[in-house]
Amino acid sequence: MKLAFYLLFLITSISFSQDNNCSCCTEKHSQFDFWLGDWQVTNPSGKIVGSNSIKKVQGNCVLQENWVGGDGTFTGTSYNFFNQKTGKWEQIWLDNGGGSLHLKGERIANQMILKSDSFKNIDGKNIYHQITWTHNANGTVRQLWETFVEGEKTKISFDGLYAKID
Repeated sequence: MKLAFYLLFLITSISFSQDNNCSCCTEKHSQFDFWLGDWQVTNPSGKIVGSNSIKKVQGNCVLQENWVGGDGTFTGTSYNFFNQKTGKWEQIWLDNGGGSLHLKGERIANQMILKSDSFKNIDGKNIYHQITWTHNANGTVRQLWETFVEGEKTKISFDGLYAKID
């Protein structure tokens, strides 16, 4: 009887300690989980423009994206995380062309909306980027990247529909 009680206590203790050790197993940290998986990405006309693999790393604290463009020559990786200090989501993107982008934002309803800080372009105009991921009811995800330049019409830099690869 004492052995059964001890085993029950031990199993319960291990279970609770595992839950307590996962500092990123919160509702806020799971807000971007709809983007997890392996995806085929198409543009609005249905042409395949790339593939993407998103997984959780670092003890479920970071979503790591690995992008490969349709022709295989353009690649990039992003790290996405919920910043507990600011209460915002952040993305840091780096690619094989030397490009980088840092975005911050939050989830609103079925969308994750992240924006860059404003900066001056070569013409001295304020510019910023906004990327919105929309979790669609059918399980697909739309990624819309808009570029806003002071005094100009909004430019769509990327519009992709993510469909899970089985």
